[in-house]
Amino acid sequence: MRTARCSCGSVEIETLGSPIMSVVCYCDTCQKGSRQIESLTKAVPILGPDGGTAYVLFRKDRIRYSKGADLLKGYKVEEKSSTSRVIATCCNSAMVMRLDDAMHWVPVYRARFEGDMPPLQWRICTKFKPENAEIPTDIPSSTMYPAGFMWKLLISKISMLFGR
Repeated sequence: MRTARCSCGSVEIETLGSPIMSVVCYCDTCQKGSRQIESLTKAVPILGPDGGTAYVLFRKDRIRYSKGADLLKGYKVEEKSSTSRVIATCCNSAMVMRLDDAMHWVPVYRARFEGDMPPLQWRICTKFKPENAEIPTDIPSSTMYPAGFMWKLLISKISMLFGR
């Protein structure tokens, strides 16, 4: 079990089992959403210097809001968006993204975890990176969603359906 905490410790999210994967996303909406959250009072930075936002993806059935769930509030980049970026209102810490209900995973902001974390595996949607940003070459990068990324999501969905 790993615990993601807000900056002040009032909100905790427990994650069970291994994550699906750990990624950095450079899409326009992740950049815009990260800037939106960072503009809030006392919010800590979540957007990397290269324009990416780091997440650890967990299956929905392996996430438990164990403390301060009533302090969570979602923000939408666009009013009609099916995605909300969820913050802890006590300290404006970015916690998770809530995706369309059809999705079986929850991206948790990597910065919310302490201690040993699985290594980053991919940099995705790099075609949206800021104009002058240099993407590190420490892990594979993809202009959109690589086949391995999609495969891991599929395998996690199948495992979830069969209760594994």
